[in-house]
Amino acid sequence: MAPDEADEADADGGGEETGENPVAAVAERAASDPFCETVGVNLTSVHPGYAETVLTVEERHLNFHGTPHGGVVYTLADAAFAAASNTGSKTAVALETNISYLAAVEVGETLRAVAEETHLGGRTAAYEVRVTDEAGDPVATFRGRVYRLDG
Repeated sequence: MAPDEADEADADGGGEETGENPVAAVAERAASDPFCETVGVNLTSVHPGYAETVLTVEERHLNFHGTPHGGVVYTLADAAFAAASNTGSKTAVALETNISYLAAVEVGETLRAVAEETHLGGRTAAYEVRVTDEAGDPVATFRGRVYRLDG
């Protein structure tokens, strides 16, 4: 779902009993995530089953090859995955993830991760995350599955 097509309602009808908006709640929690703040990951958009994060590559993000550390790219994708998967009425926790690195980028480049829900079951859900550079070229692909807790 594209951000301009999404509304602020919960995709699986959650939050209605309590009056809470799960999308707004996840946006608020993600905005104050201390690890993402330390690394420099910012949540720019979140809608039911969808989230975007960005990070500008700095010297501190480089590995000994002089390219962005894989953990930085993974963190960017994982933050989008976490936000997208927690926009429903149930808390989602990761079951498994994997990432494929496709290209390296330079210091100063801004990376964007877009997470989209590809499957929503009763207890599990699946997400694909595309990490791209400023030109829209692929940098990494990430896939993740979550377990959705009751409550």
